[in-house]
Amino acid sequence: MTTLTDPPREGFRLSQLIYDTRYRSMTIQVVALIGFLVLIGWLISNTAQNLADLGKEPSFRFLSEPAGYDINQRLIDYNNQHSHFRAAVTGVLNTLLVAVLGCIAATILGVLIGVLRLSKNWLVSRLMAVYVEIFRNVPVLLWIVFIMAILIESLPKPRSFRGPDAETSMSLFGSTAFSNQGVFIPRLVPANYFWVLILVVIVSVLGIRFLRRRADKIQEATGDRPKTFLASLGVAIVPFLIAFFAITAVTSNREQAFIGAGIQGVGTLEEFATEKGRISYCHAGGDAGSLNGLRFLEANDVQMRRRQYFSPSASLDAMAVGKCDLVTVAASRTDSTIVELKDRCFINNSTHLQKGIDKARAIIESGEGDVEKARTTIETNTGLIEKARVKCQALPLSVLPTTFTEGKAIEVELPAISEKGIPRFEGGTHLRNSLIALWIALSLYTAAFIAEIVRAGILAISHGQSEAAAALGLRPNRIMSLVVLPQALRVIIPPLISNYLNLTKNSSLAIAVGYMDITGTLMGITLNQTGRELETVLLGMLIYLAISLSISAVMNWYNNRMKLVER
Repeated sequence: MTTLTDPPREGFRLSQLIYDTRYRSMTIQVVALIGFLVLIGWLISNTAQNLADLGKEPSFRFLSEPAGYDINQRLIDYNNQHSHFRAAVTGVLNTLLVAVLGCIAATILGVLIGVLRLSKNWLVSRLMAVYVEIFRNVPVLLWIVFIMAILIESLPKPRSFRGPDAETSMSLFGSTAFSNQGVFIPRLVPANYFWVLILVVIVSVLGIRFLRRRADKIQEATGDRPKTFLASLGVAIVPFLIAFFAITAVTSNREQAFIGAGIQGVGTLEEFATEKGRISYCHAGGDAGSLNGLRFLEANDVQMRRRQYFSPSASLDAMAVGKCDLVTVAASRTDSTIVELKDRCFINNSTHLQKGIDKARAIIESGEGDVEKARTTIETNTGLIEKARVKCQALPLSVLPTTFTEGKAIEVELPAISEKGIPRFEGGTHLRNSLIALWIALSLYTAAFIAEIVRAGILAISHGQSEAAAALGLRPNRIMSLVVLPQALRVIIPPLISNYLNLTKNSSLAIAVGYMDITGTLMGITLNQTGRELETVLLGMLIYLAISLSISAVMNWYNNRMKLVER
């Protein structure tokens, strides 16, 4: 009698990694991965060694150094004394600004043109086809330069707006100026407690969403959808108006005062203006009280040399270093503002001296360099710092009472042409031609591609859908908005994401017209000044990657929301 047992299992042998088909593909992938990592490591090591030989070891310390250059279009406060890091942030915000504006305009134009391409009107459909073929077959860089040239050559110069015999006038009831230096539009200037209005708007949006979801639930449960238009309108307008008038009631009673520099002991604005002559007013753009101070000076015919525009913080810095004579502050803050002005004066006059002392102390501690010269520097700078302290504490400042208040919750600042000196527009918001040219060119160029995507999405919907909707009595525009486009969005959105990404990356062509985006600031002037090409380009690539991934994440989220929900 015999007993059958399972055959013994064979052990693993190294040769199986090559000759056994179960392991061969895995072996090849592991070897390829190791080779790739070795190649990357060799490139990084070789680059680091070459940079070390050149005395350019990788470092990002240059980001904290003063940039030393100006940026013409900016969303945040910036001047050439700010750091390269702030210049890069300003460039990133400019990139985001043109990307957001371009995506919105290109989407609106693209959808409109895509729908009109399918129009039964022969002329309209052919015109839209010509538009698409022209714009998508010419490089976007040429469109940017072409539109910039049109803006510069066709729009009037600022001097055309000046004087009683002006050749041209401002548009839109005197509120907007189109010139060859750009477009100047009104600017909304918030008073204190503006954050309350923003909070009210956020709460109103949440309230409208609540009403809409409640209507959806009622419709799903009963089949009838309650009307929410009037309720939503009330939620949007009534709380905002209540908050606006409540804030206005507070800020309209908030008294303001002038602080004058250069003369001490005067008690009124008239005395200050008489002794000073023409006053240089330090106007803090974005501050309602400062705007009303400017209006007060103009209404009382106070002679002004020039309106200086700063941010609220920079206006005090400018006065502390003697760039202007007059600034507006709240009457309750005059004492604290005088103390702050003296402190800012001392900081501005002593910072570079203190840096010299720190550097000299480092030389003495290390023993490397001219130690005797370092000791002399410490002694000299210490004396100069003490003189700066005495000088700033004795800064001649005067508090000048006024009769105006901070004003309404939101004030409107209109642009105006300067009456003296070189013709230029003051006040309002300045949209430079470089921004407008870039925005228009990117929008028109990308809209041609989006139009084709929209056309393809509409054609992907069965014609029977439109016929069924027509049989129910819907008009063509309602069929398009309620039946065709909602279904076509599922086809349109995925390729639309790629076009948004292309528009954002194409904004790097802004340097061609002098628009200072991230390419012009960090990867342009900062790179040339610091010689840190590896670090700046690496940072630029990471920033573009982060922006692109953010756009993709948002659009993919929206795409998932638009997908069919199966029960």
